Amino acid sequence: MDGTRAGKAVDEGRLITPILIAGCAIILLGFAIRASFGVFQIPIAEDFGWPRAEFSLAIAIQNLAWGIGQPIFSVIAERWGDRRAIALGALTYAAGLALSAGATTPAAHQMLEVLVGFGVAGTGFGVILAVVGRAASDRHRSMALGIATAAGSAGQV
Repeated sequence: MDGTRAGKAVDEGRLITPILIAGCAIILLGFAIRASFGVFQIPIAEDFGWPRAEFSLAIAIQNLAWGIGQPIFSVIAERWGDRRAIALGALTYAAGLALSAGATTPAAHQMLEVLVGFGVAGTGFGVILAVVGRAASDRHRSMALGIATAAGSAGQV
């Protein structure tokens, strides 16, 4: 390699870059929010009188939407850019969270978790790791991807 990527010089000496920091922040926050749903399962189910299975189904639907959304957000990132894909993912995530907070029936909550799942897809590993991987030098790529992946894992703790 000649030290360039897409016509731009890559700094071979630095591992920690603004892109790595931003990517870690996005993925950590996104997965922290997603992982917190389990904490609220019992209080929400008890407050609304829902069976736990209804809340669990909403989370399962969210996971399916996340999986379906991954290739969709990859296409969005390829066609319109990573920033737009991440911004759309964040907006979708926020809309899903805000709207599901007002859901009063299990069906409404389950349907709105589709938005949350798509939001996770737009702010999760698929898009963020691609950005971090392209921004890192050949020398530091493995470490940068490992750090970003660890940030996602830390968010789930």
